[in-house]
Amino acid sequence: MGLIEMVPEVFAPGGVLARADTHFQPREGQTQMAMAVARTIEAGGVLVVEAGTGVGKTFSYLVPALLSGERVLLSTATKALQDQLFARDLPRLVQTLGLPVRMALLKGRASYLCLYRMEQARQEVQAQDRGVARVLAKVEDWSRHTQSGDLAELTGLDDRSPVIPLVTSTRENCLGSQCPRFRECHVHRARREALAADIVVINHHLFFADVAVRESGMAELLPTVRVVVFDEAHQINETGVQFLGAQLSMGQLMDFSRDLLTAGLQHARGLADWAGLSRLVEMSARDLRLAVGAAAGGAKLRWTDDAPDGVSDSDWRSAMRNAALACAQAQDALDTVSEIAPDFVRLYERGTELLARLARFSGPGDPDVVRWVDVGPQLRLIESPLDIAEAMRTRLLVSPAESADEVDGWPDEPSAGPGRAWIFTSATLGDDERLTWFTERAGLQDAEILRVASPFDYPTQAALYVPRNLPSPADPSHSHMLAQWVGDAAEQLGGRTLVLTTTLKALRAVGDALKARFAAGGGLEVLVQGEWPKRRLMERFREGSERGQPGCLLVASATFWEGFDVPGDALQLVVIDKLPFPPPGDPLVEARAQRIERAGGKAFKAYALPEAAVALKQGAGRLIRRESDRGILVVGDVRLVTMGYGKRLLAALPPMRRLESADEFDEALRALTRPSTTDPICP
Repeated sequence: MGLIEMVPEVFAPGGVLARADTHFQPREGQTQMAMAVARTIEAGGVLVVEAGTGVGKTFSYLVPALLSGERVLLSTATKALQDQLFARDLPRLVQTLGLPVRMALLKGRASYLCLYRMEQARQEVQAQDRGVARVLAKVEDWSRHTQSGDLAELTGLDDRSPVIPLVTSTRENCLGSQCPRFRECHVHRARREALAADIVVINHHLFFADVAVRESGMAELLPTVRVVVFDEAHQINETGVQFLGAQLSMGQLMDFSRDLLTAGLQHARGLADWAGLSRLVEMSARDLRLAVGAAAGGAKLRWTDDAPDGVSDSDWRSAMRNAALACAQAQDALDTVSEIAPDFVRLYERGTELLARLARFSGPGDPDVVRWVDVGPQLRLIESPLDIAEAMRTRLLVSPAESADEVDGWPDEPSAGPGRAWIFTSATLGDDERLTWFTERAGLQDAEILRVASPFDYPTQAALYVPRNLPSPADPSHSHMLAQWVGDAAEQLGGRTLVLTTTLKALRAVGDALKARFAAGGGLEVLVQGEWPKRRLMERFREGSERGQPGCLLVASATFWEGFDVPGDALQLVVIDKLPFPPPGDPLVEARAQRIERAGGKAFKAYALPEAAVALKQGAGRLIRRESDRGILVVGDVRLVTMGYGKRLLAALPPMRRLESADEFDEALRALTRPSTTDPICP
């Protein structure tokens, strides 16, 4: 029986999935997507699928991928989703289907313990801190029994912990096969397991890092894989441009300075002035920051001339020249001791790479990229393509006939038989039938397009409300007034409220106002992104008022707009502070808009509106996660109902019932507080 015949039987009433799980409900959309994936796997080619929330897209691509018998690469948006796919979804389905499949999980090297750097960590200045030393001891104890070395195993380790960079390696400082602990290396072991596996689960960051530098082991892995699936594919463009350009950060120079001093004193004390050389590199990094002057942290400075906007040309050139001179002097010293230890060989290579990046950023920028300086705790010089379309067309999607057996070092698939199958899927890929928001940036205009609607009954399960009494988002009082409105609604609901803001400024303003309101024991616990690790925030919010705890009100931005899954009564009110148009001062946003205008298009219609539509749809997707959920979406921006473009944004949202007045909203809110929420939230 062929793949096309097997797949529908798995999803059919009384099929394998139904027999294995009594709660399984056949969904037409899920089977439709699975069949499209199966056809693409059999014939090769590119399939783009927008599958609405609740379709069950994970099984829609996993079932045909597993039944095909092909080697499969699965790429997800985050490490958390990787872990979920590898630890829960895949094992469950493999067992259900009864398939002898070898699976492997492959992350970037920063996710794995580096045994060699852990041994060196005690010599670091940071390790003298009592809190750091305590966490480091915990890592050392865990290191004695871990098999994978994946830091995700270590419960309680904060993602922001200063210990993590002390016990993990980077591409810059890894010693590779020259490392004294190479035979036990967790990164190397994970790559070996991936090469031997039938199904390999990675993430988008790892994939595009490898496209850029072919360093993570996928240069060996990808050519042996015929099926590649990108889940949460809407993120691949923004992830890809991070890696397909170039970056030079103050942090890279500081790390080089620190490692230069550590290796010099450990292996070649007295053979060079390691303290002086290290200090020169460190000072040059600080001089770069000083050259930028009083620019606010978080600012992005356009860089179209010799120096970034607002920065003295002479000061900037001097700082860049001093950084290059400091690295060159370090290179001279390293060259004399390179035979002593592999650390010096790798440091010399790092110095060479830093000099190459300094030279690149000292010269004129490529007309096809955008260049800027990101001002933050770690100053970053960034050069980025506007999208990944060219890279996808020339490095990945080329056919065997178009490639000369090898493209940028990646051998293509053999010409015999069907070509490689590429599957791109997400709940949100655009707001038009051809999904051009996604396909044009990813170079996938010729792909087969499939849109599968959500099976949820949105008119019954959810409602949309736009408060008319809130001021315009341009009004300085908007965040304060929104916080007051949210506080009233959340208090009536007993928490169960998520506020999504479009800026960090609004996050702080709304969060501070709500915390001040409920600080005196108002019965609600206000959680604000950034105050706790993200994982802890999510766990606490999902708990809600269980075990006598107060109800929760979470104020968040950025990553909480997507990938935050809270089914059930713990979340019943989602408030979006304003329409999520792209930030006008962002150099990448400006460059994309300018490209559209130069081509004769209208940037607002062709770029800003689709961006806002997709982001709004992502935020709204936090509300209804399963068939029994009930809730209200509130958009605190009257432009959604007063401006002509609001119709396009409304059309991008699920077909929720519209609440037209404050009285209707109050009634819907009261319906959610009744003992049973299984009835429609609106009459």
